[in-house]
Amino acid sequence: MPFDNQIEIPQSFMAMYVPPGHSRPNATHDVVLARYEQCEDMACILTEHAQTLAFREDLSEAEVLRRCRQGLVAEAANFTDIEADWVIRRLAELLAWPPLE
Repeated sequence: MPFDNQIEIPQSFMAMYVPPGHSRPNATHDVVLARYEQCEDMACILTEHAQTLAFREDLSEAEVLRRCRQGLVAEAANFTDIEADWVIRRLAELLAWPPLE
């Protein structure tokens, strides 16, 4: 089957699937692409929620990001810790907020 997907997976995301000392991912391209799309979509979805939370609850940007991360790693959510970290970094980037330390 020809590869015709135009989505470029960022190195920051691909790095989660390349074990230290290796040069190749430990998952298929299809798996990494599906996880990337889910994580990128979640970061985009969370932008409005994060802005609303910051405004309505009068929370700092860091506190909003922490709360969003807690939701991502909740039992019912479908994100690993490392994926949640990536989503929160991407969310901060989309909002032009400082990243969590």
